[in-house]
Amino acid sequence: MALNELVQGLRPAAEGVDWFEGLSEDEQRKVLRALVEFCGQARACEDDVPESIARSGIRPTHTPAVMLTKWRFGMAALPAHELAKSFRLLVALFSIADARRRILHCADGCGHEWHNLSDPQRDAT
Repeated sequence: MALNELVQGLRPAAEGVDWFEGLSEDEQRKVLRALVEFCGQARACEDDVPESIARSGIRPTHTPAVMLTKWRFGMAALPAHELAKSFRLLVALFSIADARRRILHCADGCGHEWHNLSDPQRDAT
C-alpha cells in the first residue's frame, strides 16, 4: 500500500487499516517508525494533535493519543494491541500536515512525485 495514497484520501482509511493489520508485528512497527519520520518531514506540529485524534477515530484516552498529546512518538514500542490505533493516529497526523504543506508550499505545482498521484479508483474505470 502506498501510504501517500492513504494520506491523500485516494484510498479509504479502512483499506489502509486492513493492510496494516495484515502485516506481521515487526512490519507494523517498521511502518509506524516510517510514519513518524514522514510526519516530521511534512512538518506536523502540536497544533495538529486534536484534529489528528478526532480524525483517527480513537479515543483521546487511548495510549497513542495520550502520547501524541505529549508530543511523544514512541508508538512503535507499544504493545501489539496498540499498534493499529497508533497507525490510524499517525496517518491522520501525516494527512493533516501533508495537506497543509501542499497548500502552503506546493499550491502552484511541485516536483514531489508523492503529491502528484493519480486516483487508483478513477484509474480503474
